[in-house]
Parts: sequence; structure tokens; C-alpha cells
Amino acid sequence: MFQTVFKRYENKYLLDERQYFAVLAQLESYALPDKYGKSTVCSIYYDTPDRRLIRASVAKPVYKEKLRLRTYGVPNDETDCFLELKKKYKGIVYKRRIPTSYRDGTSYMNGEEDALIQTQIKNEIDYFKSYYGNLSPAVDIFYNRLAFYDKNDPNVRLTFDSDILFREDEFDLKNGVYGERILPECIYLMEIKTAGAIPLWTAQLLSKLKIYPTSFSKYGTAYKN
Repeated sequence: MFQTVFKRYENKYLLDERQYFAVLAQLESYALPDKYGKSTVCSIYYDTPDRRLIRASVAKPVYKEKLRLRTYGVPNDETDCFLELKKKYKGIVYKRRIPTSYRDGTSYMNGEEDALIQTQIKNEIDYFKSYYGNLSPAVDIFYNRLAFYDKNDPNVRLTFDSDILFREDEFDLKNGVYGERILPECIYLMEIKTAGAIPLWTAQLLSKLKIYPTSFSKYGTAYKN
């Protein structure tokens, strides 16, 4: 079974190569690889023709939302994918997603056949599409991810994203992983995802390595680039 509802804080940090390897060296004592472990995340972000969603997001409002389709690895038609409605309000991230096949997910988002099971989350995505109207693929984003969870609290996750790429054409994820870099090769994005405060060991590690929180959006950075 896939988790479909998330409510959490997502704290982001940009690490240089020294900090990245120093953090990884400490994880063995505190964390374990999660079920995805090492993966290539492939996403299509949807927006209006005038990019209403991302323009609102980069203005840093109290509330913002986005809709994307995500796979782990380059998909074929039958690959599992997630349609994800992600909202952020006063620093708390709410994510609601439905699993489906890549073929059915893209068909639904393209306004073609709707073979998705009708659920509450599907109703919310239907409303989102109706409210914004005329949504279409705006950008593909790809990155390599290492994912871990805290040994003492599996609700605490740490992810490390590298080789973050984007492209604004050929939106079909089946075309493979390629595009322009969002960050330099030696910079890594770390996220600490928690239901509340970050664990003491992570706070101590961040302080020791002089790692500070930052505001960073992959789609937002690609849009500004």
C-alpha cells in the first residue's frame, strides 16, 4: 500500500560537497535507507499558460499549491505513478496523492480518457483542474535522490537530491532523463521532513557543519532560470 496523505514540515538546506559527505558519514549511526533508497525522481509539473501557479508560488504567499505527476525512474505506460496535489500553508506542507499507471495518469491530465478511481483525493484534483482551467505540462524535473528515515522515528525522513535537471519541452517522461541543470554539480539539496521539531541529533549536526535552512523550489528555480 502507498501512503496517500501527508502533513509535515519540510526544512530545506543547500549543501556543498564537503558538507554533503560529512552528513552522509554521520547517518549510519542515526538513520536507515527508506524503501525507495536510491532512486531517480521524474516529475511533470502542470500550470496555466500564463504560469499562474508558479508566479504565485515565487511571491512567497502564506498559502500556495501545485499539481504534479511523479514516477520513480523513467516510466513505461504501466509504470506506477502518483498524481500529487501539494499545498503549503504557514510552513506546513499538505500532500495528497493518488497512485495510478503512467498511461492513465497522463491521459487524465491531458483531458483524454479518465480511468482513475473516484476517491476523495481524486475529487480534490478534479476541483483543482476545474478551478484553474486549461492546465498543461509546464516543466519536467529530474533528480537523483538518496532517502533515509530516523532509526528512532520513522516519521522523520532525510532526502538528498543531486543532478537536478529541468526541461520545458518533450514533456513525456518516457523520453528519458535530460535537461538543463538547476544547481551546480557540486551542490546538493537536503530536506528534513518531520511532523514537528527536527531531532536533536540533526540540529547538532547542522550546527557543527554550519548548515543553514533556505527557501528553495525546484520548479520555482527552473522558472526563474
